[in-house]
Amino acid sequence: MEQHVTFRRVAGMLVGIVIISLGVALFKFAHLGNDPFNALNIRSAELAGLPLGVQNLIYNAVFFTMQMIWGRRYVGFGTVANAVCCGFIITFFYDFLTAHFAQAATLPAPLPWVAAAVVCTSLGISLHQTSDLGVAPYDYLALGLRDHTPLPYFCCRLFTDTLCALLAFLLGGLLGLGTLICAFCLGPLIQFFNIHVSENVLQYVPTGRQA
Repeated sequence: MEQHVTFRRVAGMLVGIVIISLGVALFKFAHLGNDPFNALNIRSAELAGLPLGVQNLIYNAVFFTMQMIWGRRYVGFGTVANAVCCGFIITFFYDFLTAHFAQAATLPAPLPWVAAAVVCTSLGISLHQTSDLGVAPYDYLALGLRDHTPLPYFCCRLFTDTLCALLAFLLGGLLGLGTLICAFCLGPLIQFFNIHVSENVLQYVPTGRQA
C-alpha cells in the first residue's frame, strides 16, 4: 500500500481533532461525567488553577515522552496538532454549548448528550488514528500496550481509560454514568468506526493495524 500523504488523510486527521474536541465538550456539558482522560485532565486543571488547554499540554508532554521512547513510529504532525489544539477547541465548543443550550439537570434528559459525546469521541479518534499522520499522545498508550502484549486493542483501551477514571476519582473529579459508558464503549466503537467508516472514507489502512 502506498504510504504517501494524501489530502484525505490530512483532512481526516484535522476533522478527527475537531470531532474529538466536540465529543469531550459534549461530555462536559452533559454533567454526567467526562471521558476518563479528560475527567482526569479537567480535575487536574481545577486543582492546579490552570486553563484546560495548558493542563492538556502538560499531560501530553508526559505521554509524548513515552511515545518517543517506545512508539516513535506513531509520532507525526497529527501528534503535535492534537496535543496543542484539543484543549483550546474543547473550550470553544463548551462555551458555545453553554451559551446556546440549557443544561438538563436530571435524568434522562442528559442521556442524548452523552450518547452524542460517545459517538463523536469514538469517530474522531478513529479518523485521527486511521489518517496515520501521528497518534495523540494519550491514544498511543493503548496502541503501545497492544503492540507489546497479546491483548486486542479494545482491551488495552479499556485498561488505560479505567486507570484514568480511577485517578480522576481519587482526585475528586467528576465521574458518572457518562464516564462508565465511555470507558466501556470507546474501544469497541473505535474499532467499529475504523472498519466501517474511517478506512473507507480515507481510503487508507494503517500498516500493522489489527482487525
